[in-house]
Amino acid sequence: MAINFTLIKECKQSGARLGRLDTPHGRVNTPVFMPVGTQATVKTMTPEELKDIGVEIILSNTYHLYLRPGHEIISGAGGLHKFMNWDRTILTDSGGFQIFSLNALRQIKEEGVYFTSHIDGSQHFIGPEEALNIQNHLGADIIMAFDECVAYPADYDYAKTALKRTTRWAKRCKEYHKREDQSLFGIVQGSMYKDLRELSARELTELDFPGYAIGGLSVGEPKDIMYDILEHTIHFLPQDKPRYLMGVGTPDCLIEGVIRGVDMFDCVWPTRVARNGTVMTGRGRIIVRDAKYKKDFSPLDENCDCYTCRNYTRSYIRHLIKAKEVLGIRLTTIHNIHFLIKLMKEVRQAIQEDRLLDFRKEFYNNYLN
Repeated sequence: MAINFTLIKECKQSGARLGRLDTPHGRVNTPVFMPVGTQATVKTMTPEELKDIGVEIILSNTYHLYLRPGHEIISGAGGLHKFMNWDRTILTDSGGFQIFSLNALRQIKEEGVYFTSHIDGSQHFIGPEEALNIQNHLGADIIMAFDECVAYPADYDYAKTALKRTTRWAKRCKEYHKREDQSLFGIVQGSMYKDLRELSARELTELDFPGYAIGGLSVGEPKDIMYDILEHTIHFLPQDKPRYLMGVGTPDCLIEGVIRGVDMFDCVWPTRVARNGTVMTGRGRIIVRDAKYKKDFSPLDENCDCYTCRNYTRSYIRHLIKAKEVLGIRLTTIHNIHFLIKLMKEVRQAIQEDRLLDFRKEFYNNYLN
């Protein structure tokens, strides 16, 4: 097996899990937030900057890399690690979410999905075997089974149909997968229906994957529904294997997910909002491009020790963003990624000390007020 997950302890106060994930490219301490490098780069940041922040694992996107530059080119470069100069752990998603987000540009069949490229209008097909072949070429440490992610809200019958198809595709992925240096995770679906989530989890755990992702959440549903479905689903996943909640990355969702037993998270949110001038601070979010920061010569967050906050002011960063200078969004991105990596480090420490619920209360008192 390419990865080895060790459950170190559970928080006595919350039940949250502290663990470590050993992969061919190093150790990942969990719970962990994975910055998203959609096109083999975390936007505006170098691998060296990510390492300085403490990033141990990043995610890249199969759909986008398949279309451009192509998995054969990346394979020819020696795989994704060498291609992007990242010698730590990489996870690639299956491309399923992006394909199913194309709506009118795709057609779902039992064999897979026919779709039109959003780049040039060319026609393509990806099924379970193709998704695994692409990811085998990319060479990530952790790869994902091809699944069907349904929109919210979803009709019960369609959600069940998609779930059963996801299970059949997961079996095909496992049969096709041969690389021993890559670990293949299954993805639990079932929309917002508890019985379907249980059914999906039971069917996938019978296939004995080395890890399990929970997909189809954070797709537009209210957070209380997401937390309820997550809390229900997690009970049907193995204790001794990593659990990955896909597409979640706001501070409150990370903390709530950890409390409910999640080990891994990813999301484009922190880098996306950074490009719009929104940053996280210990006192909540601020939009640094707003006029009130024009003469504010304090750092983004006075309690932050990231490169941005050690060297630059809100006034200067606002100027850069208003002037459309790339450095502005580089600085906000560095700060936001640093904020979440530091938050997860504090969460792990709180689990170690059996005080995660207390930590949540303290964090919310400052961040949400």
